[in-house]
Amino acid sequence: MTKLLAEERVNVRSVSLADMSDIGVLRIIVDDSARCTAALSRSGFMFQETEVIAVEMDDRPGGLHRVVQALAAEDVNIEYMYTTFEKSSDKAIVILRVDDGAVALEALKRHEISVLPAGRIQML
Repeated sequence: MTKLLAEERVNVRSVSLADMSDIGVLRIIVDDSARCTAALSRSGFMFQETEVIAVEMDDRPGGLHRVVQALAAEDVNIEYMYTTFEKSSDKAIVILRVDDGAVALEALKRHEISVLPAGRIQML
């Protein structure tokens, strides 16, 4: 898959790989999701596009806890998360899959936590 994406000139911006009992799950953030899904489809890869939230947080002790605490206050469950960093920033980025995106976005906004727009995620 990495060879395919390289040949298609799709840049992988963030990646998470998990080994399940009988399959592996690769989660990626790319710079061009349309080109990525077209290439994966043509090549017969099984995949699923999933809505995630990218949050900018302070890269210091307690930065992640602030994000988790804001979601827990509204009973939003985190299904999975992984982190990435911007080259030109002292902030960390956490990618979250949650059970209720609308409630999560409101909670993060109320706690003044910066949610990144999709266009910025693709430029990480």
